[in-house]
Amino acid sequence: MKFQKTKKYRHQYVIGDLQGCFSAFNRLLEALEFDETQDKIWLAGDIVARGEDSLATLREVKRLSDIGALTTVLGNHDITLIATWRGILPPKPKDKTAAIFAAPDCDELLNWLRKQPLLVFPSDRTVLTHAGIPPNWTIKQAHGYAQELEKQLSGSLKQLDRLLPNLYSKKSEEWSEKLNGYKRMRAIANYLTRMRLCTQSGLLEFSFKETLSDVMPSDFRPWFEWFVVRERRILFGHWAALRAEVETRNVRALDGGCVWGGTLVAYRLSDGAVIEVGAKADT
Repeated sequence: MKFQKTKKYRHQYVIGDLQGCFSAFNRLLEALEFDETQDKIWLAGDIVARGEDSLATLREVKRLSDIGALTTVLGNHDITLIATWRGILPPKPKDKTAAIFAAPDCDELLNWLRKQPLLVFPSDRTVLTHAGIPPNWTIKQAHGYAQELEKQLSGSLKQLDRLLPNLYSKKSEEWSEKLNGYKRMRAIANYLTRMRLCTQSGLLEFSFKETLSDVMPSDFRPWFEWFVVRERRILFGHWAALRAEVETRNVRALDGGCVWGGTLVAYRLSDGAVIEVGAKADT
């Protein structure tokens, strides 16, 4: 789990959910004066879905990854894209991803995507996952559990096709180290890519997507409001309604809700500075 720098970068930025918002992504890179030979991007996942050009976004993210200028974690929309590619889920009309499946490089893109991590360490003081880390897991445990699921997602296509149908359920299993098989894989995926509210013991609630001022189900809180001493700050996306406004000593939200008319947010690791662009070029 120890963070090791392999290259000295000029600047490193963690960027919230792209959701296929290709124009905003390019404008944010311009605002950052991003230099792919000197700088590094870390993405909070959900590369694709409801923005205007998921195909171009996915291609550019892969290109930057291939040259070592970008690392992404997987989000729930990314896993859904993989499941749709494999015929496990039907295409969602709201997801503007049809062009990906029609593209000549579809298999190349999706085979690359399924081999991306679920949890990474952008610096020696931070950890990044799409949805967060539940209060009942240590960061070390979360890293190990993430690697278990990554191994399944990146295995043979036969292995992948057996796994994917078992990652979707409206029921949340309360975490136990004794969980095994696909129930265990589903629980790991749910924590790292779908979590918003949970109980202190880690039972998840999937329907709530609103703001922190809205009424929440009894006994459930945002996962980051259960106080846990952490040695790293948890960076996360996923929860667009937060508008990237949650920042404490322990956590930093990064999804500015760009795809919903909000902003695309970049967090500079060296000093915590936030740079953002609006969903449209004139905002």
